[in-house]
Amino acid sequence: MALISVEEALARVLDGVTTLPTEEIPIGEAHGRVLAGTLASRRTQPPADLSSMDGYAVQAADIVTVPANLRLIGESAAGKPFDGTMRAGETVRVFTGSVMPQGAEQVVPQENVGRNGDQVTINSPPKSKFVRRQGLDFKAGQVMLETGHRLNARDIGLLAAMDYARVTVARRPRVAILPTGDELVAPGTGDAPDRIVASNPHALAALIRQENAEPIDLGIVPDKLELITVAIARARELQADVLVTLGGASVGDHDLIAPALAQAGIPLSFHRIAMRPGRPMLLGLASDMRVLGLPGNPVSTFVCAFLFLLPLLRKLQGRVDLLPEAEKATLGRALDQNDHRQDFLRAKLARAPDGELVATPFKLQDSSMLSVLHAADCLIVRPPHAPAAAEGAPCEVLRIAD
Repeated sequence: MALISVEEALARVLDGVTTLPTEEIPIGEAHGRVLAGTLASRRTQPPADLSSMDGYAVQAADIVTVPANLRLIGESAAGKPFDGTMRAGETVRVFTGSVMPQGAEQVVPQENVGRNGDQVTINSPPKSKFVRRQGLDFKAGQVMLETGHRLNARDIGLLAAMDYARVTVARRPRVAILPTGDELVAPGTGDAPDRIVASNPHALAALIRQENAEPIDLGIVPDKLELITVAIARARELQADVLVTLGGASVGDHDLIAPALAQAGIPLSFHRIAMRPGRPMLLGLASDMRVLGLPGNPVSTFVCAFLFLLPLLRKLQGRVDLLPEAEKATLGRALDQNDHRQDFLRAKLARAPDGELVATPFKLQDSSMLSVLHAADCLIVRPPHAPAAAEGAPCEVLRIAD
């Protein structure tokens, strides 16, 4: 298959993807989940006029001239409102969050007041009314959260204030992870020089969890066609929405992902992208599962997962913000002319004295170097055939921090 562009590859990955079925969950479990419907408030907030200070509720006409003497007729505390109506010449002790008494117009803070039994003296007028009016924050029926929004911690607090104990969200995508390679061993067992510790499955699982999807570990599979085919079948048995293979995605004698997919009856949509790192990536389209075949080098795995898997997981959950947000920056180091591939260079971000973002690409960009990926804050995006760029030239970056 011919090389295709990054844009075309992403379009094919997302084409035809629909939101997964929904489920209703407690709001205590909803952080990071994606709303499956628009939510309007079930109540008005505040539900009544409330005092915003500890002090005394008064009528404005009674404190035009100070000092003013008023008669204390009761108290309104949070959850225990005053039962009655306050008239001219009267006052009610109020506390922060308590319901304003009927007939009261404003609050005088307690530090402006003297008291002797039920006699209250207003010594100085308040600088504000110190009343939070009913509906100041939001009103019943007001739409506060939209379909496709990923819930953050602030949203959870808002949901609770809106009187929601449960919400309907998209089901978590299930992502099967299939690392392949005779050389791979689990972390903690990598003593032999002819073995490679399988770091990719762990980084990938963390990315998947970060998107509130569920990783399924299929275990390391050797470079044997029949074993890889069995693992693909296992992913389908586990009802994975996405299968991500790691390694074996190129076209060498030991690259068996494409042949295994063919044996499993899963056609390829593309095999190779005009990008660096990550050229050998492939996409398989089964009726019940999408297959992303990622290259085995760890930086290639991460970059491909960041650019293609994360948007796929977001679309499966019905999110409206699918793609990482590009930001403008300037180069902290000169770059040579680019070839026919789109580059994603690992770089460090900093702020110039004028506040402008500066992205400095690392000199070593080898796709095997986890230390460079670990140190990077962003990817500098360089289009195919981009001309040489001097230090200080404008560039586009994608942040990769959690």
